[in-house]
Amino acid sequence: MITNKNKQNQGYTLIILLFAIFILTLGLMVAAPVWQTQIQRELEEELIFRGKQYVEAVRLYQTKFPGEYPQEFDVLLEEKCLRRLFKDPMTEHGEWNVILNYGKAPTPSRIQRTPQRSQRGSSVNQEKSVKPSNNSPQTILIAPQAALNSIENAQIIGVVSTSTMESKRVYLDQNTYDKWLFYFGQDPKKLPKIIYYSQENK
Repeated sequence: MITNKNKQNQGYTLIILLFAIFILTLGLMVAAPVWQTQIQRELEEELIFRGKQYVEAVRLYQTKFPGEYPQEFDVLLEEKCLRRLFKDPMTEHGEWNVILNYGKAPTPSRIQRTPQRSQRGSSVNQEKSVKPSNNSPQTILIAPQAALNSIENAQIIGVVSTSTMESKRVYLDQNTYDKWLFYFGQDPKKLPKIIYYSQENK
């Protein structure tokens, strides 16, 4: 037999349970945007890392074949300039917009060896990459990755995300991912003139 006291206790328990659920839901609502922001920031770091991997791969390729540039990403793998093909982390499909040379071609970084003293006092040569000055292309062409086969004599120099989403951080004064450019010969202080593939084919 359920007494009035038992009913009262059950009522209190139900109220406490509802209050706990409310607090938990409120906490999740507050935490979700924080988690989302953290995930986005981690993806941004990955985007920068992957973009720079392609830049370095193009530099290595151009060093192996002076005056030449890869016409497709697979060549970078075949020539061991890139350990694997990285996808665009900011999109589900993972395909990049490819940055192609359209103006003055950048020249490869030269390797300067500077003698330094080791801990034991012996002289060792330390390799230091020296980037060329004022050789950044004045004009670049940005094309979808799928359009590479239809572009004659394509000269890949880098990649850029296809995502137009606003970024959490500002990268080289740009705050949308489709403006975060990663290409060989890039001058961080000087924006190139950009021609898009759709404009080129008008």
